[in-house]
Amino acid sequence: MIHVLATIELAEGKREAFLKRVQQLVPKVKAEKGCLEYGPAIDVPSGIKAQIALRDNVVTMVEKWTDLKALEAHLSAPHMLAYREDVKGMVVGTKLQILQPA
Repeated sequence: MIHVLATIELAEGKREAFLKRVQQLVPKVKAEKGCLEYGPAIDVPSGIKAQIALRDNVVTMVEKWTDLKALEAHLSAPHMLAYREDVKGMVVGTKLQILQPA
């Protein structure tokens, strides 16, 4: 199994529009072969001291895939190419953490 945390930094004030577009994408991704989990998450204030500072312009995609091959296929799926084109004016940058259970 592969875990992915995609940290997406957004332009100021674009988070709600971005989340609306992502919600359209989620069912298509969940239908992909090898997708076990896929969804957006945003920071929540917790009062826990170890938590990083809240990020108002960040969305973290939390994903699980059966294997690296499924993840690679996902990255080049037609709906992902269309999504990237649709959000390119909203996204400042993306960082991926690709992990496996230890």
